[in-house]
Amino acid sequence: MWDTVFLILSIAGISAECLLASLTPIHMLQLESYQAPGYLRWLSERGVKGYWIQAAAAAVYLAAVIARAMGSAMAAVILTVLSLLVGALYIWKSKIRDAKKPLRYTARIKRFIAAELFLLVIAAILAVFTGTAAYVLIMAALPLFVLFVHYMMLPVETAVNNWYKRDAEKMLRARPDLLVIGITGSYGKTSVKYILGTILKEKFSVLVPPSSYNTPMGLTRVIREQLESGHQIFLAEMGARHVGDIKELVEMVRPKIGIITSVGPQHLETFFTVENVQNTKYELIEGLPDDGAAFFPDDSGTLGLARPLYDRSIKAKKFLFGESEDCDVRVYDIKTGSSGSEFTVKIRDAEPFRAATKLLGTHNIMNIAAGISVAHYLGMSEDEIKAGVSLIEPVEHRLQLIPTGNGVNVIDDAFNSNPQGAAAAVEVLSSFEGRKIIVTPGMVEFGEKQDEVNADFARKIADKCDIVFLIGKKQTVSMYRALAEASFNMENVHVCGSLNEASGMMGPMLKAGDTVLFENDLPDNYTE
Repeated sequence: MWDTVFLILSIAGISAECLLASLTPIHMLQLESYQAPGYLRWLSERGVKGYWIQAAAAAVYLAAVIARAMGSAMAAVILTVLSLLVGALYIWKSKIRDAKKPLRYTARIKRFIAAELFLLVIAAILAVFTGTAAYVLIMAALPLFVLFVHYMMLPVETAVNNWYKRDAEKMLRARPDLLVIGITGSYGKTSVKYILGTILKEKFSVLVPPSSYNTPMGLTRVIREQLESGHQIFLAEMGARHVGDIKELVEMVRPKIGIITSVGPQHLETFFTVENVQNTKYELIEGLPDDGAAFFPDDSGTLGLARPLYDRSIKAKKFLFGESEDCDVRVYDIKTGSSGSEFTVKIRDAEPFRAATKLLGTHNIMNIAAGISVAHYLGMSEDEIKAGVSLIEPVEHRLQLIPTGNGVNVIDDAFNSNPQGAAAAVEVLSSFEGRKIIVTPGMVEFGEKQDEVNADFARKIADKCDIVFLIGKKQTVSMYRALAEASFNMENVHVCGSLNEASGMMGPMLKAGDTVLFENDLPDNYTE
């Protein structure tokens, strides 16, 4: 009897424990876009935290296997139950609570879990009936087993994805009348997509993909589920974390117009060099047809990484937008405040005109300039452009002013912070009256430059803010040091382990007239 109980516990119980314990690694693999290097980086830096508990569960189960081999089935059962209890503790401890992006049980994840469970059960059956302890290795090295399943399923997923992509491509090829506009950049892609979509809708029927649908499968889903016969324009946001990512998207959707919103030292953990970032963004321009049009930001006064791409381009139709006088579309005399912005637009030889927007921050005026450039190229009138600009709404979590009922102003800029955007957000914060409070973990994915980037950001904070909440004790070491070196009042600096901890500490401090800026929110795979 005891031996039968041991077999049931081993096959059903241990398999279930391994499956449940693997959900966090599977979640991280999904957040890393199923890219093994990023997953392994998470595993080495953060995934091993607390993993000794799972290793202990494996060790106890090994003792159970040994006890059974020595003829003590009852001891094997007791030890297996103990192993399951220890495993349950690990599952509870490793679970990500209040995840910003919870594990999405997509068709791919369901196939993954089904394959994993099948392998776990087969491995358990072989182990208990052959008397080997090989199954213990799966328990002890569960995150690597997840990676094994990932590689095993890659051919299946590639075939499924290719079928869906080919179907989406057929739909696009059947619509030669549809104008496809590609939008890429280190930052500002989503904002420009929504800004341009709002302006163009004053004259055209436009398909604007939701949120950050900027991968091959994201755009595939939008095309297959949302493209209608009445759409005249399709805005294809194009994200990239590796060289060649934009080229793949260009070959898929074949844009006739390309917009580069910005070029900066973003995702250096995967791009490694700024030159790789530049060349990857330029893949959009290289993929345009001979009669296509390319739009570039004039960033010569800041990073100066996008302007060289304009100079490199040999497209007959290429346009520059920005603040300098040689821009095809120039924005200047910018007046920003806590309720929005006004600015002057000068399009080549036409008469300048004033425009107003609800958006906060000077960097958003540059994003609007991109939208105005394309709208003018497509024949929209001054009145249509001004009307569209006035209707632009803040994108969620991107300098979004959130009303409260207690007199405290809240600015939500929690989505994927970058140096220019973060600096602009602090400038917006400084335009408000009263105490200025910032809550931030700094920035991530800047590789070896990360400490330098965050220290520079902290120096900007020191000049503009009264109270600082730093999220992540390891993540913000360089920021804390930079604030101290800038002679900031360190009694007003609070280092917290999580956003919830910071919110709880900040609550009693707040009073009417305060303004709180939430700048960036660490992705779940970067949470300490």
